[in-house]
Amino acid sequence: MKTCQALPALQQCAASIPHLRDLFQGQPGRGQALQLQGAGITLDYSKQRVSTEVLELLVQLAQQSGLEAERERLFAGEAVNRTEKRAAWHTALRVPANRQSPSQACVEEQLQRMSRLVDRIQSGVWRGFSGKRITDVVNLGVGGSDLGPLMVTHGLREYANAAAQGLRVHFASTIDGSQLFDLLDHLNPETSLFIISSKSFSTIDTLSNADTVRSWLSSHCEDEALMLRCHFIGVSAARDRMTVWGLPQDNQLHFWDWVGGRFSLWSVIGLPIALALGMSAFRQLLSGAHAMDEHFRTAPLSQNLPVMLALLGVWNVNFLDIRAHAILPYDGRLKYFPSYLEQLEMESNGKSVDQQGRALDYSTCPVLWGEIGANAQHAFYQLLHQGTQSVASDFILAACRYDAPGHYAHQEPLRAQHQLNIANCLAQSRVLAFGDAAVESENSPWQRYPGNQPSSTLLLKRLDPVSLGALIAAYEHKVFVQAVIWNINPFDQWGVELGKQVALQLQPLLRQPGSSAMHELDDSTRTLALRIQQQQACKGGE
Repeated sequence: MKTCQALPALQQCAASIPHLRDLFQGQPGRGQALQLQGAGITLDYSKQRVSTEVLELLVQLAQQSGLEAERERLFAGEAVNRTEKRAAWHTALRVPANRQSPSQACVEEQLQRMSRLVDRIQSGVWRGFSGKRITDVVNLGVGGSDLGPLMVTHGLREYANAAAQGLRVHFASTIDGSQLFDLLDHLNPETSLFIISSKSFSTIDTLSNADTVRSWLSSHCEDEALMLRCHFIGVSAARDRMTVWGLPQDNQLHFWDWVGGRFSLWSVIGLPIALALGMSAFRQLLSGAHAMDEHFRTAPLSQNLPVMLALLGVWNVNFLDIRAHAILPYDGRLKYFPSYLEQLEMESNGKSVDQQGRALDYSTCPVLWGEIGANAQHAFYQLLHQGTQSVASDFILAACRYDAPGHYAHQEPLRAQHQLNIANCLAQSRVLAFGDAAVESENSPWQRYPGNQPSSTLLLKRLDPVSLGALIAAYEHKVFVQAVIWNINPFDQWGVELGKQVALQLQPLLRQPGSSAMHELDDSTRTLALRIQQQQACKGGE
């Protein structure tokens, strides 16, 4: 972190911060005082191990780190991605069309192209090579081209419009082909459409899957030009590579190098979302994200929801030495939200070098993991409640679930279940914070709950396209704020590149058992490669 006047005082506060029980006892009305709203989301951070003094110092830390100036640069589309010398302008992707600047008009142009494609596919105008309408769409992507669209389509399925309900949308990302094997075994080649989603259009995982699908379709349709025109759409920032692969211009959607992969679901990478839900729902998703953008851009730092999320994270990591963070949505529709945040936060802020290229002597991003809360209670909550390490947690909850006028006999029991779900969420955060002090003297050592595990609760009125858009954008801005304070670049990901390069070098060696290059490998890799070759050559077992 940059040298800031607030740092020594924060370190002193961390050394003497009381137990959460004592913080609540010493601050009547703490639950109301440590709560704020932004873009329709309520953040309760009263169960974080912070005092009023700590909060004031954290805001000073943000100011002294230059957050406000960096925020202006982000929204202006300046080159905040310094190592790659380009903007990270994902906020421009959700600016309403009537408020876009001339330099943002390209965004609406591509959304209109996407809208026309969605309408043709959903209405049945787009047909397969045999003239049959499309019934299944498969998104071939990995990382940001997979996790974001997958998470949103799963989370908002009940908001699909009538035209989308007859269309099945699938996702395949794994390079081992296991997902494709299951899909191709059941899909009809005459009625299946494949989206190749890759910013660079060179990602080996995605192109390997695309080549496999191309071969599969070619065995059913001898006219390759017809097959490519009827069964593939490309989404990329690399127009030329899509064309070289064989995709017609009319089957291409484009975005720009200033759209980072893990920030790209708002762009035409969101095509699977629009196909699964309808273009209206996709626009509402953008609207919710834009509302959070405006809140983040204009709200005072002390009342700014993404800023507060970020500051609490910095406090936990750098001053309380908490290196693990659990994401706990109490809503089955958010099944993939923890996985989405794992990439968003750890690929962005998992850095050990600052903006000037110097090695850091402080911690950055914690390890994130999570699960739907009700399932997690029966999995890893034991560690949260009675383990040997501190873990910070985010609870995510929708207040309303089955609140529409009842048309089905099962709605009333489901409403009762939702109330039970809410009770579980509130109970778990309460026990994590306070433990079981009232009966601690009566319990055996194995039954004692120490408490003092910090958590925040993010409360939505209901989970819908607008609120989910705002929630995702809040975490995006949290990542940015933390990166400014840690003085790192959250928009590059050099750490994932070397493994890809080495994999491409190893692939031909595995096909040549006697290659002299094998001897240049380290002993572990060489031994494993030889063992794999032996097992692949052995037929019928040893």
